[in-house]
Amino acid sequence: MGDKARCSACKASLLPPAHPIAVRSAQDLDELVGTAPAPVLIDFWAEWCGPCRTVAPELDQLAQQRAGRVIVAKVDTEALPHVAGRFGIRSIPTMILFRHGKEADRISGAMPASAIAARLSI
Repeated sequence: MGDKARCSACKASLLPPAHPIAVRSAQDLDELVGTAPAPVLIDFWAEWCGPCRTVAPELDQLAQQRAGRVIVAKVDTEALPHVAGRFGIRSIPTMILFRHGKEADRISGAMPASAIAARLSI
């Protein structure tokens, strides 16, 4: 997390991530959760979901406020339904916190960044 990775185009710092990371595949998710040096908060969402759109800026805020202490990522349940099924996602938004590669906690529903952080102890 402390490495000095930079964008090749604009030279902006890439680490620690201060915005949610889009997960593109089950393999990407497994790699992120399994190798991350910090807790990983995964938001399971869909474009058509109103509460998901409501919580998105809250997760952006959380990623910025806790950059270096937690990694925020997003899984589009429409694009990756098999991943959502693997984690038993029955309603969205659902957020799962992983610590050391294992699920530590989960919550569902739209809420402010402060409530997400408090309920998940991050």
